[in-house]
Amino acid sequence: MRKTPSGLDEPAGRAGKWLGPAAGAPERHASAVVADRFDQLTWRDTYEQSAGLRELAEELNARYACATDLLTDVFLAAYKAAPRLRGRAEMDPARLVSHEIVTALVESPEFAELHRETAGDPYAAAMAVLAQAPALRRMLERFRDAQERAEQAKKAQQAADRAATVVGEALQLTADAADAADASDASDKDGTAPPPADENGTAAERAEAAAQQAAQGAAQALAALAPGIRATARNAVAKAAGTVREEAALMRAWGVGSGELERMPFDRRARLAERLRTGRLAQWAELIGRFRQMASGERARKVENAAGELVGVTLGDDLSRVIPSELANLGLPETRAVFAARYAAGELMLYDSQGEQTTGQGAIIACVDTSHSMYEAGPGGVTREAWAKACALALLDQARHARRDFIGILFSAADKIQIHRFPADPAHPPHPADGPAGIARTLDFAEAFLGGGTSYQRPLTAAADLLEEEYDNAARTRGDIVMLTDDECDVTEEWMRGWNDAKHRLGFRVFGVAIGAPRAAEAGSVLEALCDNLRSIEDFTDVHAAADLFRVI
Repeated sequence: MRKTPSGLDEPAGRAGKWLGPAAGAPERHASAVVADRFDQLTWRDTYEQSAGLRELAEELNARYACATDLLTDVFLAAYKAAPRLRGRAEMDPARLVSHEIVTALVESPEFAELHRETAGDPYAAAMAVLAQAPALRRMLERFRDAQERAEQAKKAQQAADRAATVVGEALQLTADAADAADASDASDKDGTAPPPADENGTAAERAEAAAQQAAQGAAQALAALAPGIRATARNAVAKAAGTVREEAALMRAWGVGSGELERMPFDRRARLAERLRTGRLAQWAELIGRFRQMASGERARKVENAAGELVGVTLGDDLSRVIPSELANLGLPETRAVFAARYAAGELMLYDSQGEQTTGQGAIIACVDTSHSMYEAGPGGVTREAWAKACALALLDQARHARRDFIGILFSAADKIQIHRFPADPAHPPHPADGPAGIARTLDFAEAFLGGGTSYQRPLTAAADLLEEEYDNAARTRGDIVMLTDDECDVTEEWMRGWNDAKHRLGFRVFGVAIGAPRAAEAGSVLEALCDNLRSIEDFTDVHAAADLFRVI
C-alpha cells in the first residue's frame, strides 16, 4: 500500500477538513423556485414578448445583481400549478435575498387568491410580476446591505475554494515527487522544490475562516430584516391579485372567455387589455357585465313553446293543446273521420293560453341612437348611450346563443349611420367583409359615437332592407328589431305605409326602448306607433327593466 510521506502527514490531515466536503459539496442554485426546462422556456418566451418585464429587469439589474433571478422566481411562483421552493441550504449564497423575498410572497395568505388567477396563464403571471414591482423595489432596497454581504460571502467562499484547490494541488505534487525519489533528490533533478503544502494549508484555513465569518454576517443581516418584509409582501400579493382579478372581470364583462384568452397571442392580449382599460366605455364594463349576466339568466327561464296561463278555448290544429272531448273522438271509429276533417280545417277545440314564447328566426337588429343627447348621464352617472350599448351587447349574446345573425345599427341624423354585422355562421357570412364576432369588432361597434340629431326613418329603413335581404338569401322571416333611443321624431305617412307593408310581408317584430324619454313612450307617440312592444327606462343603473326582452327575443 502506498504511504503518505512522513513530512506530509500533518498538512494532509489539516487539509482534509475542507478537501473532503468540497469534493461532495451540493449544487447551489440561483433560482428559488424549482422549475423544469419547459417552465424556463415559458418564462423566456413571456419575457421576450413583454416590454414591461424587460424594462423592469433593466431598471433593477442596474442596481441589484439578483434582479433577473428574482423576477424569474416571482413569475414562476405565480405561473406553476404547484410551485415548490428550494431550501436555503440549496441556494447560492448571493441569491438568499431573492429566496427570502419569494418565500415571503408565496407564504402570504393572499397568495392562494392570486395563484387561482395566474396558474397556467403566462400573461396573468407576468401581470402579477409587474403589479408587485413597487414592492419588489422596496424590499430589494431594504435588503441592499444584506445582499452586499451575501455577495461578499460568496466571494470569500470562492476564495476559500480556490485556496483548498491550491492545497490539493500542492499535496499531489509533493506526493508525486516522493514516489519518484526522496525529497532531496527530486529537488536536485529539476532545481525546484515542491510547493510548501503546510503554508498553503494555513492560507486555506484563513480563507475558510473568512468565508465562514462573511456567511455568518450575511445570515445575521438577512435574519434581522426578514420579519419586516412580511407586511410588504402581503400588500404586494393582494395588489397583484386585485389587478389580475379586475382585468379578468373586465374581459368577462366584454364577453371574452378564458379559452379565447389562452389562444390569444401575448402582444394582442396586452393591446386588448389596454384598449378595454382606456376605451371610452371602459368605465361601464360593470354595467355591461350585469346586462350580460341578466340576459343569461332570462334565457335560462325561457321555455320553448310553453303553454303559459290557461285563458279559455280556441280553434286550431295544435294537437298538443287539444281538449279531452276532442280527443275522445279518436276513440270511436265512427267519429275519427270527423276529427280528421276538423283537424284539416284547423277547427279543433284547443286550450287557449297566454304566455311568452320565442318566435324569432331571422336576424336580431339593434338600432342604437347615438345623437348628442344620448351622451347625457342619468342616475348613478350612467349615460343613456352606455345603457343602450350594454343592452345591445347583451342582444348580441342572445343572437349568438340562438344562432341568429346580429346587426348593430348606430344612427343619429338622417345622414349619419353605421352598420355592424355579426353573422351567426362566420364561415359563411352574408358578405365577405363580415368576419367572426371577435372582440375587436365588438369594441368597434361599442365605442363608435356619431353625434348630431335623430332620424327614425334612416335606421329603420336599413333594418327592414337587411331583413328583406336575409329573406331573399336564406328564406328566413320573423326577425326582431330593437329600437333604443331617447328622442321622439316624426316620420312621413308614405314611409309609414311602406314600413307597415314590410312588417306584414317579412313578419318581423319591433321592440322599442325609450331611454330617459317618457314622452316617447306615451300612447299616440311616433315610437309607440312604430313598435309592437314599448317600454320606458328611467333608472339607467337598472338592467332588469328590459329583462322581458330576453325572454321573448
